[in-house]
Amino acid sequence: MNILDWFLAPFQYNFMRTAALAGVLVSLTCASLGAYVVLRRMAFIGDALAHTVLPGLVIAYLNRWNMTIGAVLAGIATALGIGWLSRRREVREDTAIGILFTGMFALGILLMSSVRSFRDFTHMLFGYIVGVTDAQLRLFALIALVVLVVLMLLHKELELTSFDPTHAEVIGLRPDRLRDVLLVLMALAVVGAIQAVGVVLTSALLIVPAAAAAMLTRRLAPMMVFASVIAVLATLVGLLASYHLDVSSGATIVLTCIVCFLAAWGLRTLREQLSRTRRASRA
Repeated sequence: MNILDWFLAPFQYNFMRTAALAGVLVSLTCASLGAYVVLRRMAFIGDALAHTVLPGLVIAYLNRWNMTIGAVLAGIATALGIGWLSRRREVREDTAIGILFTGMFALGILLMSSVRSFRDFTHMLFGYIVGVTDAQLRLFALIALVVLVVLMLLHKELELTSFDPTHAEVIGLRPDRLRDVLLVLMALAVVGAIQAVGVVLTSALLIVPAAAAAMLTRRLAPMMVFASVIAVLATLVGLLASYHLDVSSGATIVLTCIVCFLAAWGLRTLREQLSRTRRASRA
């Protein structure tokens, strides 16, 4: 099999085309938000949101509701809860995250244990991107549209509050409110990513492509572009590799993201070494 057949052969199947489109939508959403996550050092929040949607998923499953809607509601509730608690002087932000993270995740595990079997929840924990339905795909497209439009409309405000929240507050912006908006958008992105890579690995899809992009540039707009390209490529290559190797698609996608991060890190190290060498030769 030549390299072209390796890439194209799986897409003769409709479920692979659907999975690829879902992966692109989820990757664009997570990578765009991931740039802010990395700049604001909110990686722990991304991991917390990925775990705290679990009760919403389980409650929806037990009541035969739409599981994605259950995850959206749980994620938004957690995001607003983190924002509200972190504004209280008695509770620091990392403490608020820890309280909601552990509490919601424990609630999800408790509800799962009531079913007496974890088999039905394996897709929630580890993802099942090749099982995406047309209805879920439309929801992913809606989430991507909402997230990208809000980021575009609030780009200047979010950029300023990310780099200099004190100056933003002086000129009349509300950093806390903008942070709440960002948290809600992260909750929406997490819902889509869970279907692709599961609860356990969602935070990686939100953080790793943006961290790789941060190795290549410090400017926000190019960072978002690089992160999106890395996330989409890693998702497609990981999906194809999982198809040919017959292994977990979610884990393969995340490991491909890690490889991209290591490549970006190596490129930055090489660039810095060449820069030092040129400076030394001039001296």
